[in-house]
Amino acid sequence: MKKKILVLCTGNSCRSQIAHGYLEHFGKDKVEVFSAGIETHGVNPRAIATMRENGIDISHHTSNNVNEYNNEEFDYVITVCDNAKEHCPYFPAKVMMLHQNFPDPAKAKGTEDEITAEFRRVREMIRLYCQNFVTQHIA
Repeated sequence: MKKKILVLCTGNSCRSQIAHGYLEHFGKDKVEVFSAGIETHGVNPRAIATMRENGIDISHHTSNNVNEYNNEEFDYVITVCDNAKEHCPYFPAKVMMLHQNFPDPAKAKGTEDEITAEFRRVREMIRLYCQNFVTQHIA
């Protein structure tokens, strides 16, 4: 039976979308992954481009509000920013809640090259976290 995972962040535009892509990639047919935000900001085009560099297509993802999943039963809820953790709705006790705060690459400032570098840096942090999560909890 597939493990159901919800990845939650503030706007469901970058960090949760990147994690969603990696969890599906590493978890393959063992997971069913959803992502949502406390708000919805749309999937960030830079997040899509950054993931495409690693051969993962998240262009079909949508930005969803966490309230859309009120009636879903998850095995894991992973918050990827402190704001989401603080505003995370109640989930039944059987859910394993995990938290890892990642910097928001959408807030990066500077030249195009500097912003791209920040997206790549955060992407790699999330990739390692997701790879370790799947190894520890799914594989």
